[in-house]
Amino acid sequence: MARFARSSAAARSVRSARSVSPVSSVRRSRGALVAGVAVSVAAVTVAGCGSGSSGSGSSSGARTPSASAPSPSAASSSSSVERTSASSTPPPSPSRTFALSSAPRVIPSVRTHEAARGPGWRPGAKSGVVIAPGRASAGLADEGRLIAQELKIGYRGAVAARSGDVVLAVSGKGAAEAYTATVRNNQVRITGPGQAGVFYGTRTLKQSVRASGAMPEGVVRDRPDRAQRGLNVDIARKFYTVDWIEARLREMADLKLNQLGLHFSDDQGFRIASTTHPEIVSSQHLTKGQVQRILDLAARLHITVVPEIDNPGHLGAVIAPHPSLQLRNVNGSAPRGAIDIAQTASARIIDDLLREYAGLFKGKIWNLGADEYPALMVSNPQASFPNLATAARKRFGAKARVQDLTTGWTNDRAAVMAPFKRTLRVWNDGIFSGGIVQANPDLEVQYWTGRETGARPPLDYLNAGRKLVNFNDEYLYYVLGQPNNFVYPTGRRIYEEWTPFVLRGTKAVPARFSKQILGGLLAIWGDFPNAQTQDQVARGIRLPLNAVAQKVWNPARPSLSWTGFKTLARQVGTG
Repeated sequence: MARFARSSAAARSVRSARSVSPVSSVRRSRGALVAGVAVSVAAVTVAGCGSGSSGSGSSSGARTPSASAPSPSAASSSSSVERTSASSTPPPSPSRTFALSSAPRVIPSVRTHEAARGPGWRPGAKSGVVIAPGRASAGLADEGRLIAQELKIGYRGAVAARSGDVVLAVSGKGAAEAYTATVRNNQVRITGPGQAGVFYGTRTLKQSVRASGAMPEGVVRDRPDRAQRGLNVDIARKFYTVDWIEARLREMADLKLNQLGLHFSDDQGFRIASTTHPEIVSSQHLTKGQVQRILDLAARLHITVVPEIDNPGHLGAVIAPHPSLQLRNVNGSAPRGAIDIAQTASARIIDDLLREYAGLFKGKIWNLGADEYPALMVSNPQASFPNLATAARKRFGAKARVQDLTTGWTNDRAAVMAPFKRTLRVWNDGIFSGGIVQANPDLEVQYWTGRETGARPPLDYLNAGRKLVNFNDEYLYYVLGQPNNFVYPTGRRIYEEWTPFVLRGTKAVPARFSKQILGGLLAIWGDFPNAQTQDQVARGIRLPLNAVAQKVWNPARPSLSWTGFKTLARQVGTG
């Protein structure tokens, strides 16, 4: 801290003071008292105003008294006058001024930051996390304990806040995931209209302290651009442990991602224990207790888990103990993973599974799959699969085709899920153009590719009023072994090129469809499960996941270069 320095003029005034009368000396002492108080008040006013860019309170230059201001020692040589001066004139108070603060350096970057002057906030020995009074904030205990643990400070619960504390409160109106973080008077106050927003405010605080040691002075007002942000994991073809999945949840939470997709059934495996059909479960699988553990952690981190039992394709593990359900073509060949949708027994087993797992996964979203059904991946489905063509005509009339039967199948599965009140999704190649039977209008679309047979562009779905989630395989597909011209996605391409509007290839759809584009997710697929270990996968997705988080939260063009973004990811602990 800077000290007041005596000027040569002040020194001369001390010498001259020794020869003046006691009366004039007293007057001069009173002047020194007034001047000293004035300087102290000015210093306090400036010191309470703001912060440096890092929130560390870096000084922009301490003020000193002018050369004409009387020195504290400029008093009469008379002992009585010296005693009066010493008792009446306090020592000058040092002062600091602060540069205007900058926004906290976090991923994703905050939407707005109102700069201020002041030292910012640093966790100290007496700091603690407290919950604001009132019923609305009473449910923030989990959020409070977590951030207290992460910052290594105490958690005190619903008590009065004091200097150095972090205060959490549910208050105000606005988007459920919005929050405001105010740093003022050595205190952080994080508020939001919902618990999720308050939680995201604590993520900003955690990252800022990790990157710079402090949270800068001022006010952050932040909210996500897209409602759905996350990671989709294929645990069917490659098994991942509970610990691995939980570690991804924690990484996602720090990046303010709110959705984990679990694709747990495919040709290579069925990875969650079943009571209705235990015969289909792979030897390496998650118990329902382990899944509940994952779900409980996800709930505490404000992450929705979206399950997927893909059908009527990708069902190899389900069909294996039930070979009579296997679809066969006109030559008797059996396309892998395709269930025969003309059989009522096929519908029965899938509906059993849907109902069973709807009781386990109680989140608001469910993925029905519906992609890559082999019967529709040939040039002439009617000729190749005559039994399906016959079933289509029988159910939907003489002009019905195999695609109508397939759409009817998906609509039937949606009807099974209706009592559970889920928002249902399918992959984009599960909704077809033309035909007699139209897909349920409430089905949302996960748009992943334009490579499939009869590919439809995103605008087809958007113009029809469908809501889309971005899974663009050009940028967002992490496919183990890199088959079929896939390459591992790079964070740089996502960061510099992709936005939620880039749904297919590299071209963005018009901004007028913004309300129909719900968000975007990075997807891990296990086509060649042994190509990487689960730890290699975790390392490989870190920077792509950081980039996705940035682009779905803040629509502004990133201010950091890719190199700067990578450096920041390391500093905040997400890269």
